[in-house]
Amino acid sequence: MLSKKTKYGIKALTYLARLEGKTPVSIATISTSENISLKFLETILLTLRKNGLLASKKGKGGGYYLLKEPKDIQMTTIMRILEGPIAMIPCVSLNFYEKCDDCPDENLCAVNKLMVQVRDSSLQIFKNTTLADLCNC
Repeated sequence: MLSKKTKYGIKALTYLARLEGKTPVSIATISTSENISLKFLETILLTLRKNGLLASKKGKGGGYYLLKEPKDIQMTTIMRILEGPIAMIPCVSLNFYEKCDDCPDENLCAVNKLMVQVRDSSLQIFKNTTLADLCNC
């Protein structure tokens, strides 16, 4: 299931992507417009800033803005920053692989085979979808 953190992060990013130019937008404006708790949104935007998707400007007229063009921000990037691994179980994760304790042979594991297919299908969608696609920018 998608976490609220990721859901709200995508909503905030699409809000910023719809704006013309790199004019900073206050957290309060995004919070009100997208119906997201101000405190929770602060944490999400800080995470996105620390990971290079957003920049911020302090003071009057300050706020957050996108560092990259929406067409250059893939959903895989957003998902991994906010959600963590895309794979549903660690033994099929490309970036966060861990062997399952209860599985003697991944090659014979039916769950592993199914989850590889789920991962690959999800990755195709996330890789081929950008922020621009979500906001029709």
